[in-house]
Parts: sequence; structure tokens; C-alpha cells
Amino acid sequence: MTERTGVVTFRGNPVTLLGPEIAVGDQAPDFTALATDLRPVRFSELGGTRVISVVPSLETPVCDLQTRRFNESVTQLGEATVLTVSVDLPFAQARWCGAAGVQGVQTLSDHRDVSFGLAYGVLIKEFRLLSRAVFVVDATGTVVHAEYVPEVGQEPNFDAAIVAAQGAETARTTEGRAA
Repeated sequence: MTERTGVVTFRGNPVTLLGPEIAVGDQAPDFTALATDLRPVRFSELGGTRVISVVPSLETPVCDLQTRRFNESVTQLGEATVLTVSVDLPFAQARWCGAAGVQGVQTLSDHRDVSFGLAYGVLIKEFRLLSRAVFVVDATGTVVHAEYVPEVGQEPNFDAAIVAAQGAETARTTEGRAA
């Protein structure tokens, strides 16, 4: 298992990330996580452009803000799927979404197998939480945006992720019309 140090801090203290670093141009790794109804969701079965917003826990202020912000941006992203992945239990994710009125983002729980965390190199070894990150994957499965937020308590670059997703959606719809 790849261990990466010096990449991310948690409350100012360095932590160890497990798994490889995913970069723009890489093929997006497959993973399976649980939907709020406990149904396994396999990433490779989701088509089109996908935005993966990674948070340690929906129950914290920055994670709450990040998920709400992507939920508000869904209308700007065409048919892109927006996923929020955390290690929160599916029941907690469902409760949070209901209380927050979040309907445009699909939450996935990586609690059971940490399949996502290990595949995308965001599993924090010391806490078994996911580090804050954002990935955008185009319809061909290629990563077109990857951001590992250097301090877990900081917000990601929302604008860069949205622009990358819009670009991937534009390319997808342009190719669809050309075919």
C-alpha cells in the first residue's frame, strides 16, 4: 500500500494518505461505495461527467459548506453527476441531506470498505477519514481535474472544479452531436 506524507495537514499537523496520487490525465480508478439505501454503487457504472467531492464528514462546517456549494452548482453542470463521498454511515448521510435540503448531490459512504479512499489516495491513515479533495472525471473515464486540498479544514477551489466539469460536459455534448 502506498503511503504519502507531507501532502496534507489536519488542523496543522501532517497526516499520512494511503493510496496513489491521482493526477489529471489518469484513468479514474473504479470503486464501490454505498448509497443512502445501502445499495452498492460502482463508479464505473455511472456514465457521463462525474464530479467527486470528497469530505471527511458531512457533520462538520466546511464539509457542510462544500456539499451545499456543489449542490447549488448542479444546475450549471448540465447532465454531470455530482457525488459527495465520505466515511459517514449511509444513515447519517441520508439524515444530513434531508435536514440540509440537498437533492442534487448523490452521497456515497466509503465506510464499509474504504474502496474509494484507497483507490484515490485520500484515506487518512491516522483517523480512517477521507481527506478533502475534488476530482472531475469526463465521460471517457479520464480525470480532468484533481485537487487534494493541502489543509483538511480548508475549502477546495470550487470554481476550478466547476469550470473543469463544464468543459467536460461541453466536450461530451459536442461529441454527441457530431456522432
